[in-house]
Amino acid sequence: MSPARPGDPDGNMHGDERARAAWLRERIEAANHRYYVLDDPDIPDIEYDRLVRELEAIEAAWPELATADSPTRRVGAEPLKAFAEVVHQVPMLSLNNAFSEAEVAAFDRRVREGLGREDAVVEYAVEPKFDGLAVSLVYRDGEFVQGATRGDGYRGEDVGANLRAIRAIPMRLATDAPPAWLEVRGEVIMLRRDFERLNAEARERGEKTFVNPRNAAAGSLRQLDPRITARRRLSFFAYGIGRIEGTTPPATHAGVMDWLADMRLPVSGERASVFGVDGLLDYFRRLGERRAGLPFDIDGAVYKVNRLADQDALGFVARAPRFAIAHKYPAQEELTLVEAIDVQVGRTGALTPVARLRPVFVGGVTVTNATLHNQDEIERKDVRVGDTVIVRRAGDVIPEVVGVLFDRRPLRDLVEPLHPPYRLPATCPECGAPVIRLDGEAAARCANGLACPAQRKQAILHFASRRAMDIEGLGEKLVEQLVDQGLVHTPADLYRLDAATLAGLERMAEKSAANLVAAIDASRGRELARFIHALGIRNVGEQTAKDLARHFGALDALMAADIEALIEVPEVGPVVAESLRAFFAEPHNRDVIEQLRAAGAWVDGEARVARAGGLAGRTFVLTGTLPGMSRDQARARIEAEGGKVSGAVSKKTDYVVAGEEAGSKLAKARELGITILDEASLLDLLDQGERHA
Repeated sequence: MSPARPGDPDGNMHGDERARAAWLRERIEAANHRYYVLDDPDIPDIEYDRLVRELEAIEAAWPELATADSPTRRVGAEPLKAFAEVVHQVPMLSLNNAFSEAEVAAFDRRVREGLGREDAVVEYAVEPKFDGLAVSLVYRDGEFVQGATRGDGYRGEDVGANLRAIRAIPMRLATDAPPAWLEVRGEVIMLRRDFERLNAEARERGEKTFVNPRNAAAGSLRQLDPRITARRRLSFFAYGIGRIEGTTPPATHAGVMDWLADMRLPVSGERASVFGVDGLLDYFRRLGERRAGLPFDIDGAVYKVNRLADQDALGFVARAPRFAIAHKYPAQEELTLVEAIDVQVGRTGALTPVARLRPVFVGGVTVTNATLHNQDEIERKDVRVGDTVIVRRAGDVIPEVVGVLFDRRPLRDLVEPLHPPYRLPATCPECGAPVIRLDGEAAARCANGLACPAQRKQAILHFASRRAMDIEGLGEKLVEQLVDQGLVHTPADLYRLDAATLAGLERMAEKSAANLVAAIDASRGRELARFIHALGIRNVGEQTAKDLARHFGALDALMAADIEALIEVPEVGPVVAESLRAFFAEPHNRDVIEQLRAAGAWVDGEARVARAGGLAGRTFVLTGTLPGMSRDQARARIEAEGGKVSGAVSKKTDYVVAGEEAGSKLAKARELGITILDEASLLDLLDQGERHA
């Protein structure tokens, strides 16, 4: 949980946490977009990890605050359109992180409880956590046929041509009996010596150098010209497998790694097998002692339950496996000065203060600014202009301001500080409208809505984004021009643009203008769920938009719904319902919607409320191994009938579905008197739901 905030002595007030969770979701998704899509991250890994961990803690403490579109249920963001899209047949999920010995011990305890062997000593496979770019390699009958980045975990970018240029990756497996299909997962990295050589050559040519090996590896792998990739001497280490057909893999992760090595796939020589928490922590310490002398960068160690059967039994949470965790090394820190504090205005009008820092080199990156989040965070840390601050970096680009060295604060005289406490402006720096802060919200917001140029730009970018109306070619620079020149005031204005007007803009030729007009025209007739998401209603993400579209079927029905009708929709609570009512009650928004209706921006679909059958509103928890279906299959069946699957047992749980080796969740269900189902009982319940359809 995050530290207590002003006005919240114990950090646990429900209303505050609801607002905090909403803010965290918005901030994490923005960070995902900057990091994975734009290659322009704005917070370091340590700050991103903190935000995700805080959101996970809030959602665990108050499950009703969790939303279907929460970033805790997902991995990252969408692939770039410069490469073809690849769908991962087995999702490439990320790992949860541990930062302390206590968290490692808690992970081991959860593993033992999940396996129903609380008193056992578990064997783990351990290996370095490479600081590179995760990729998937596909071999058919031993021949390399496809390579992709992880992307959002479900869809990645086809970088097979570039992966072929990496000499460490075999084009054919060294075995006489290759699997019919083998997906190898691993990390593309750049060795330190190759990184130094690359930068030396760049300096000789007078070109820009890379700041660290990870950025060099990521930038090299995603070149459109594979010849550039080949010249940059990338390396690869395998760390696991995905889909496999035509053979049975070894029974342990360590055995799989040896098997891959036998087929001449590169695997880390630093891997090992250990037993229990003591073994994990001893490996972590020994690896840390050698860290500086390794030929590659690492940022931690990875621990995995060794037996694959145990991994299957433990399964996954929404965005990560239960059988593995990444143990991170402490972040690097430096001192620098706060030279100014500026304010940025986001899509929902939220004002985000940003510290402008005296440039400082931290962990291979020159840092010049850092987000200060909101007024509460500024006051909690008491950050002022002129302060010497501790800057922590464990990822890319923008760091976390950990705290202030108050004994170095510049003084006007012997007592009075030179600079006063920072306060967010009372008026929007973009449009001059009043800034308001509603009860229960951490963010202060510009009250001017789409009349504010900054909000207008962000709203239009969101409207055109891939998961919304998917208007290809409508990027940030172009939107800035369209808004600044008064050509676009609302998303509806996009459908009035013509090629001649667009061709007159900076860096827009006739062909690109014609392509954009075609892309805008192609966005007409999007399904209702996409359109609802594109409207950018506060607290309404992609999954909630789908739920609303499925429930109401038509936008007019949604717009006419009152609070009581809205909260009948699964996952829609009072906060989301109030956001919807406020949005549709605004005359300006209704006017824009009518203009978009005239442009044919969306088509209504048939409401499918009855499809939920008898499982609507019921919460299930899965535990143990089911004899006839995997947990993922059971989850899909339950959700298809309108039920919700949770990861924790609480008083709000309706059913616990228990298989073999069910652990502490089953015991808690019995303690709370919750109905317990076996697989046969679950199937009967699902059949009843289907008959209601």
